[in-house]
Amino acid sequence: MAGRANWAIGLAGLAAAAGIMLGVGQSEDATAAAAQSTSNTHVGVATCGGTTCHGRQEADGAVVRQDEILRWQEPSSATGAHSRAYAVLTNPRSQRIANELGIGNPASAAMCLGCHSDYVPPARRGPRFQLSDGVSCESCHGGAGGGETGWLASHYAVGNTHAANVRRGLYPLENPRARASLCLNCHFGSTGEGQFVNHRIMAAGHPRLVFELDLFSTLQQHHDEDGDYARRKGRTNHVRMWAVGQATALERSLTLFQNQRLGTEGMFPEFYFFDCHTCHRRIYDDPNARPTGIANPSRPIPNGFPSYQDENMIMLAAAARAVAPNLAERFDRDSRAFHGAMAEGRSAATAAAARLRESARQLGNAFASASFDRQQTFAIINSVSSDAIRPRFTDYEGSVQAVMATDTLLNAMVSQGMVSEASVTGIRADINAAYAAVREPNAYRPLEFRQALGRASAAIGRLR
Repeated sequence: MAGRANWAIGLAGLAAAAGIMLGVGQSEDATAAAAQSTSNTHVGVATCGGTTCHGRQEADGAVVRQDEILRWQEPSSATGAHSRAYAVLTNPRSQRIANELGIGNPASAAMCLGCHSDYVPPARRGPRFQLSDGVSCESCHGGAGGGETGWLASHYAVGNTHAANVRRGLYPLENPRARASLCLNCHFGSTGEGQFVNHRIMAAGHPRLVFELDLFSTLQQHHDEDGDYARRKGRTNHVRMWAVGQATALERSLTLFQNQRLGTEGMFPEFYFFDCHTCHRRIYDDPNARPTGIANPSRPIPNGFPSYQDENMIMLAAAARAVAPNLAERFDRDSRAFHGAMAEGRSAATAAAARLRESARQLGNAFASASFDRQQTFAIINSVSSDAIRPRFTDYEGSVQAVMATDTLLNAMVSQGMVSEASVTGIRADINAAYAAVREPNAYRPLEFRQALGRASAAIGRLR
């Protein structure tokens, strides 16, 4: 898919900003929490690397590819970014960041290892475990060891089931809620040690965090969704994965914002939660200066106040209009109320955050059970660039999400047989033009982006 292939080249800036430096079953968050709470031993990548397991040099396995580790280690593409996460801590940029923060060697600092490695307690590390493996197999699939209670031996046993493996601690990544919850630990933040990139860390030089669940999952995929996969886990509905990812990301953001320890750091608010460009614009002292900011109709905040980073709110508003119109009005109302409450102080803002988080949770549940058929997918793409949503693309982060969404949804329609690959060939140029408009944050121009996205969306709409 050319759009994604071309974007992967420029994704070094966006995906590298994702915390780990690239870093349909039940839909309840309890699934994710249960899997993450396992006490299984982490046995290390070497344990999975035999040629009869996942360490082959060619994808010629009878059931699974068996070259998964080779793809995880791919040195020159986003596919291998998780394996490079620890090595990033040894480069000059990481050392400069560590020096600014006064944390010593970043390769041994908990502040960094929480996302740049499989940072489990020493008591849960097997004899072949190495932090230098980076974001390794068990970072995502869960600890495999534990004797008869672990999933290491059972996952290839004849007659075993995926459900049985999950009960033994295998992480249910086919579940959009569970996958989003796990990925967001590093690609947005969590309360875990070393998993919250606050404004101090970014001010020291750490990249901003950028993430979209389905796009990043595709770039990191090490397996094929063949018939065996479908029988065991079901086919991935990429539109559902995107929508649930957006809802879960906003829930996570608001949960962390409400956390007294993370929501403030000697000040209110902790600036990490805010859109960078509402503050980081050029300063003009000339009396005839013309400000570069554009008013956002969905942010009822006083002039001069920073805006909460609302990229996921924008995407959810677009999806809700198309898929859950009964929830859309409440979500829009709660979003505006939250923005307005930010100017009133901490207590008002956290109360409004709780209401908005509940609205996002309801949308996530609705999306988890939605079919996302052809008509709904077209409607979401149209909504993303509609007159109701387009004026909200005034800042870089929201616009990045919009073009990633359009790309994800178009590719989902192709992969799920809604439209043919041949019919979208010409549209790739429109999407790449929209990507080009957001490739460099300091050169971002909102009006030009809206035009590029509008052309792409209109071209997709003609496929109906």
